[in-house]
Amino acid sequence: MENKLYYQDAYIKTFKAKVVKQAQDSAGNWYVCLDRTAFYPTGGGQPHDIGTLAYQHVINVEEIDGEIRHYLSTPFQDTKKEIAGTIDWERRFDHMQQHAGQHLLSAAFDQLFEYRTVGFHLGAEILTIDLETEVLTVHQVQKAEEMANQIIIENRPIEVKWVTEEELTQYPLRKETKVKDDIRLVIIPEFDYNGCGGTHPNATGEVSSVKVLDWERQKKKVRVQFVCGKRVTKQFQQKQQVLLELTKILNAPEKEMEQAVLRLLESNKTLEKTLERAQENLLQYEAKELLARSNVDDRKLVRVVFQNRTIQELQKLARIITTEDETAMVYFVSQNENRLQVVCARGTSGTGSMKKVVSAALPLINGKGGGNDAFAQGGGDALMSGEQMLQHLVENVY
Repeated sequence: MENKLYYQDAYIKTFKAKVVKQAQDSAGNWYVCLDRTAFYPTGGGQPHDIGTLAYQHVINVEEIDGEIRHYLSTPFQDTKKEIAGTIDWERRFDHMQQHAGQHLLSAAFDQLFEYRTVGFHLGAEILTIDLETEVLTVHQVQKAEEMANQIIIENRPIEVKWVTEEELTQYPLRKETKVKDDIRLVIIPEFDYNGCGGTHPNATGEVSSVKVLDWERQKKKVRVQFVCGKRVTKQFQQKQQVLLELTKILNAPEKEMEQAVLRLLESNKTLEKTLERAQENLLQYEAKELLARSNVDDRKLVRVVFQNRTIQELQKLARIITTEDETAMVYFVSQNENRLQVVCARGTSGTGSMKKVVSAALPLINGKGGGNDAFAQGGGDALMSGEQMLQHLVENVY
C-alpha cells in the first residue's frame, strides 16, 4: 500500500513520481502507471480524482489488475524523468465530506431502526443510499438526520486501521467486509466501525452537515437522497433562489407559498375544464356544419383536408359526426408540417371496412396505423399532398 499516497494521507494535494508504464487499453485510451500516486481510483462507491500530471489533464483513474491507471488525452513524449502530480482538491475534499457523511447517516439508520445500508452511490450533485426496508417515515428520517449531525457537532475523530481477518472480531462492524486481506477499517469511535476503501476527513466536524432531500421506494428497498458538506449550502442557495422567484411570481410571502400554489392549481383545473367544454362545443358546431353541406346519394359523405389539426381532434370530430348521423362516411386528412394523418369512420348503417381503407393508403406514405371496420386512423410522411391522399381514401370505397 506504500505507493497509494491517498491512503497514507488523504490531504496530500501534490506529489512527485516516476512513470513505470505507459500504454493504451483495449479501447485505445492512453494511460500511465506511476511508482506512487495520490490519485484515488474509482471504487467503493466513490468516484475517481482528477487533476494534472506534468500539466497533462488526468481525465480518469482506475485500478485494473493491480495497477492504478491514470488516463490522459495524449501520451507523454518523455517518460523517463520525474513528473509532478496535482490533485483537484475541491473535488477530492467534496468526496471526502460526502463519503464520511454517508457513513454517519447509514450508521444512524442502523442504530436507530436497524435499517442496513445495502447500496451507495456518490453522484456529482447528490448521494443515495439504499436501505433494507420497504417503509420509511418522516419521523425516522428526521431522527437519523439529527443523530448524524450531532456526531458532526461533537467533532469526533475519524480513524483508519489496517487489520487482518482474525482481528475483525475485536470491532463491532456495521456490516461484514467483502475483503479478506489488507482490510481497511474506517472508525468513528463509539459510533461506527466499517470496512471502507474510500477517502475521509480526519474528524466528523469537517463533514459540516448532512441533509436528507428525499426518499422513495425501490422494489423492496428505500432509496434515500441526501447531501453533505458544501453541497448542503449549494442546495440551500438553489432552493432559496427558486423560492424568492416564486414569491415574486405568485405575489405571496414564503409562509403562504403552499396555499398560493394550491389556489393556482385549482384555478388552472377550472380553466382547463372550461376550455375543454368550449372545444367540445366548437367541435359539435363544426360537425353540424360539415354534415349540412355533405349530401351524396341520401348519405352524408364528409371529406375534408385540414391544416395542422391533431389526430385527437380529428378522431373526436369523426365520432361526433357518425353519432349524429348513422349514414355518415368520414374521410379526414391533416397536413402537419412534413406529416400526413388520416382518420376514416362510418356510421352504424354504413358499409365497407375503414380499416382496409386506411391500411391500403398508409404504405403510400410509409405510415402506420390501426382500427376496425367502423373506425381507423394512422399517419406517415408527407409524400403526397393532402388532396391526393383524400382522393385515394375515397376511391378505395367507391
